Order: sequence, then C-alpha cells, then structure tokens
Amino acid sequence: MTRPDGADRTGMKARLHLWIRLILLAAVMALLFVVDTATNYEVAAAVFYALVVLTAAPFLNRRVLIRLSALCVALTVLSFVLTAKGNLSTGLANMGISVVAILMATWLILKMDAARQAAQDAHAKLVRIARIKSLEGLTTSIAHEINQPLAAIVTSGTACGHWLAHDPPNLDRARQALGRIVQDAGRASAIVARVRSLTRGDPPSTTVFSFNEAVQEVIGVSSGEIARHGIALVLELAPDLPPVHADRVQIQQVIGNLLLNAIEAILSGPAQSRVIHMASEVVGGMVQLSIRDSGPGIPAGVRDHLFEAFWTTKEDGMGIGLSISRTLVEANGGQIEAEAVKTGGAIFRFTVPPVQQENSR
Repeated sequence: MTRPDGADRTGMKARLHLWIRLILLAAVMALLFVVDTATNYEVAAAVFYALVVLTAAPFLNRRVLIRLSALCVALTVLSFVLTAKGNLSTGLANMGISVVAILMATWLILKMDAARQAAQDAHAKLVRIARIKSLEGLTTSIAHEINQPLAAIVTSGTACGHWLAHDPPNLDRARQALGRIVQDAGRASAIVARVRSLTRGDPPSTTVFSFNEAVQEVIGVSSGEIARHGIALVLELAPDLPPVHADRVQIQQVIGNLLLNAIEAILSGPAQSRVIHMASEVVGGMVQLSIRDSGPGIPAGVRDHLFEAFWTTKEDGMGIGLSISRTLVEANGGQIEAEAVKTGGAIFRFTVPPVQQENSR
C-alpha cells in the first residue's frame, strides 16, 4: 500500500477543512431556518443569512457563492410562508429587509472580489513590464558598453587597410593595427560577459592589478579620439599608488565611460580650451581617480539625477553610462561622485579599495 506524500496529505487536510466548514455552514443555516419559521413574524432571524454569506465568501468561488445567496433568499421566503404567527405586515417588512441584506452582502463581496482580481491582474501586468524593461536595459547596457571597442575596431581596420594599400605596403604598421583589432575585440567580448554577469547578480571577478596601468591602457585605446579632437590631456598619476583589488575590466569600463563623457563635454567649446585633467591619488585610504573637463559643467538641479538610469541631458544620449558606472564602482567596493567646477567644467571622481584595505577586512 502506497502512503500519501506531503502534497497529498496537504490536499487531504484542505479538503477535510472545507467539508467541516460546509457542514457547519449548513447547520447554521438549518438553525436559522428553524428559528425564523418557529417564531413570530416580528423576529427577523433570516437577516443573519447575510452573515452566513459573508462567512462563506473566503472559501467559496463566485458561482457557488451566488448559489448560496439564492438559497438563503429562498429559505427566507419559505420561512415567511411557513410562519403562522404574528403581524403579517411586519413579517413582510422583515422578509424584505432580510432579502435586501443578503443581496447587498453578496453584491459587496462580488465587487470586492472583482477589485481584488483587477489589482492582481494589474500587478501581473507590472511584473511583465518590469521583465521587459529589464531585458531592454540589458540590451541597452551591452550596446552602450561595446560601442567604444567596436568604434576602435573600425578605426584600426581602416588604418590597417590604409597601411596595406601603401606601395610598398607598410606591414609593421598593418600588424600593429591588427593587434589593436584583436585586443579591442577581446575587450568587447569581456564587457558583454561582465554586463551579463552583473545583471545576474554575480560578484565581480576581482584580481590584484596596478591602477595606473589600467588607466594608461584606457587612455591608449582613446588616444586616437583625443588626438583627433585636439584635446590636451594632462596626467597626474601618483607613482606610489598601492595595487588595487577589483574587477579590472569593470574598472576600465568606468574609466572609459568617464573619459568618453569628458571628451563629449568639451567638444562644444572652443578648440583652444579643450583640456582634460586626470589624476590618481590615495584619499581616505582609497585609491581615487578624478577626471576634470573644461566643458559647460553641470547645470543646477542636474547633479542629483546624473547617475539615474535612462536620464540624460544629451539629445542622442541613452542615459545609461553613468548609471552603469555607479553600479560597477559600488560592486567593487568604491564610491563615485560628480560636481561642477567653479572655474568651469565638471569633475568626476571614483574610488577603489587598495589591496591592503581588502586584506584587513
């Protein structure tokens, strides 16, 4: 003989509880019918059928509840017909009040049930919308993050074709361009993997690395863009920085985002004032990088929204870069901030924990 498992036992207990409730309900209805029939017309015991309907509402579906309500009304009328004592006019009034009470209770329960169902449907719809938005956010994030290495691949590919078209071909420069293409393609692949893991909530893939070297690598990738726009890049990288313990690709994503934003910010200004200042140092026990541009700065009221997703002041912007940057920095144990510079421009800073601090936790 097979013994019922946990789910079967739970189902049996639920069915047993339902039958007990139905039996008690039937007993109460029978008692009300007897009292209402045996007493005078002046005793309106049938009005308590409304309480029976209210009590049964939590464990009966709509169709059964309506049938129960109809049964209560029928019992009320039958009781009135069978009652032979008391004032007939008062009996008619009491019967009407009882029927109205039963019907009103049923109507209110059905309205509340409909409202609850509508709220559940709205919640389910919001959940579906949130899932779609999450997918859109992931797609937008990946598109935004790999845009820079893809642009670098196009530039290097064009340069490679240019060097190969020389007569004679400059093979050394072409090989260098091909090397940059391979490097940028690998970086794009790593970024996609990191964004996907970040969306899944995976922890950062931390390693120990030189912060200044990571900064220099990003600058090397962006050097063509910096030179093309005639931007003066001022570097003040502290030589005695401790190594940091973080996800190198994610930190370089942040540096690349902030540097790209600085480049875009100063393009609207005169060519002779296009300056970006980058500095690394230890502040408050954390390794900090600051990127200051000479652009239009941060308008009043904008600063509080800078790191919000899909919020941007750019006409063609997606408003995702700074939001991703904050997520990445905080995932690696740092903080990011921005402020306007009184003399013009804006400065963005973020921190990364050094190895010493990480080990001391």
